[in-house]
Amino acid sequence: MMLDSILFGSKEIEYKYNFSERKTLGITITPEMEVWVKVPEGTSLEKIREKVKKRAPWILKQQSFFLAFYPKIPIRKYISGEIHLYMGRQYRLKVTIGIKNEVKYKGRFIEIVTKEKSRAESLIKKWYRKKAKEKFSEIAEPLIQRFQKYNVEPSDIYILEMPTRWGSCTPRNKIILNPELIKAPKPCIEYVIIHELCHLIHHDHTQKFIDLQTKEMPDWEKWKTKLEQLLA
Repeated sequence: MMLDSILFGSKEIEYKYNFSERKTLGITITPEMEVWVKVPEGTSLEKIREKVKKRAPWILKQQSFFLAFYPKIPIRKYISGEIHLYMGRQYRLKVTIGIKNEVKYKGRFIEIVTKEKSRAESLIKKWYRKKAKEKFSEIAEPLIQRFQKYNVEPSDIYILEMPTRWGSCTPRNKIILNPELIKAPKPCIEYVIIHELCHLIHHDHTQKFIDLQTKEMPDWEKWKTKLEQLLA
C-alpha cells in the first residue's frame, strides 16, 4: 500500500491506497480510524485525491464513530484514598491488610482486603472483570430480546481487554466488550451494546446503520459523548 494525504479545511486526512482489478474506487475506515482506498488500475493520483476529498465529510464522520471506542483511561494508583469508578460513580479506595483476599464496595468505598498491598491492583482488576461479566449479561439481555424482531441474535457476549476499542462484533456474530466499560454509567454500556447489535444487521456505518441506532436509542449521541469524556 502507498501513503498519501489531502487537506480538507483545517483537517489533514491521511490514507493508504493500492490498485486492484475493481472497476470503482472504494474507501474503508478501519476501527483504528485508518483510511484505506482501493482504486482501479491506472487511476491517477490526482483522480484519487479528488475522490477522497469528495468523500472527506463521510470519512471524518466515520472516524468520529470509532472515537467512542478508544478508551482514554488515566493511570490510577491502587492505594487508600485514590478515586476509582464503578458504573459511572466515584468510589474511594480503601486497602487494608487481612488474612484473605477480597474486594467489595460499601457506601462510597471500594474495599480491598489483601495479605499484601502489592496485590491490590491485580485484585481490583479481577473484581472489575467479574462484575463486568455479570452486569454486561444483565444489561444486554433485554436489548438482545428487543433486537429479535430483526431476526438477529449474538452468538455470544465475550469480555476481552482491548487497548483501542470499547466493543466489537465478529463475523460470527460474537459481541466483544471491554471490561473497562464497567466503569461507565449503564446508558453508556447500553449504547455500546446497541451499537454492536446494530452491526449484526448493518456491518458498516452507513446511513441505514445510523438510522437503526437512532431508532433503538434516540439519545445515543449524548451517551457516546459521555463515554468519550468520562474516562479522559
